[in-house]
Amino acid sequence: MSAATALSAAALPPAAQRGLAADVKALDGLNALAGRDPKAALKETARQFEALFMRELLKSMREATMKSGMLDNEGTALGDDLLDEQWAMKLTGLPGGLAEMIERQLQQSMNRAGAPTGVPAGIGPAAGTAAAASVPATTAAGRPTAQQIAFIERHRAAAEQVAAETGIPAAYLIGQAAHETGWGRSEIRLADGRNAHNLFGIKAGPGWTGKVAETVTTEYVDGQPRKLVQRFRAYDSYAEAFRDYARLITNSPRYQAVLRSLHSPQAFAAQLQQAGYATDPQYAAKLSRVINTTLQLQRALA
Repeated sequence: MSAATALSAAALPPAAQRGLAADVKALDGLNALAGRDPKAALKETARQFEALFMRELLKSMREATMKSGMLDNEGTALGDDLLDEQWAMKLTGLPGGLAEMIERQLQQSMNRAGAPTGVPAGIGPAAGTAAAASVPATTAAGRPTAQQIAFIERHRAAAEQVAAETGIPAAYLIGQAAHETGWGRSEIRLADGRNAHNLFGIKAGPGWTGKVAETVTTEYVDGQPRKLVQRFRAYDSYAEAFRDYARLITNSPRYQAVLRSLHSPQAFAAQLQQAGYATDPQYAAKLSRVINTTLQLQRALA
């Protein structure tokens, strides 16, 4: 289930708030609730987002650790789903949890935009994703954040298209983009403030004839980090950035070993570092961790 679907499937009137709403018709009820009690609608949207995500996470964990047996059938599968739902509801709404964070960030985003303090009528993927993107990329409890979820949803289509063309798993592509940009928090920008859409930190070498963005970045010289001004490629869209990265990896002889190392995130990241993709001596270790996080989130959101 996508993050946008989770936001859309928020619950309804107070009588139903203890249940887990997964019917898209519940969106109409949420909009109605927003008209009567905006604060309650905002809180319920955040709670439902957390509950739905927790249910998918529990389902993914169970499927990864429990093997099917002769006694498994549609009845046991239904029982497992109901149990996942009950546990998800019990784990939702805990102090300091994901729901509180989402609620705060939605509130702040709407205040900055000059919107009403409750959930606006017609909330959907665009509104939900934009609000989620302002959430910090990590939490003290180590839970997946709304920013991570929004980042994956935003770039899923472009990554899957490139994956189909090159064989590089979409999670590897999204994970590297997440690592290079801090889950979208530190994207490269042009001098006038516009987004350069450069998700992969590809520099503008002598052969680049497109737009260029100059920015301060950290480079490692003799193993020591230094702040340097570098020239980076700029694109008109994120999809263009994914395509250019694919051309770089598939057409350059220096990255052929990367294409032969798609069996694991560790091997993929190690070959990228060995080919000189980045100067950070810890690049492979950092990148493989983010790719693994992306893989786990994709399974939970599927």
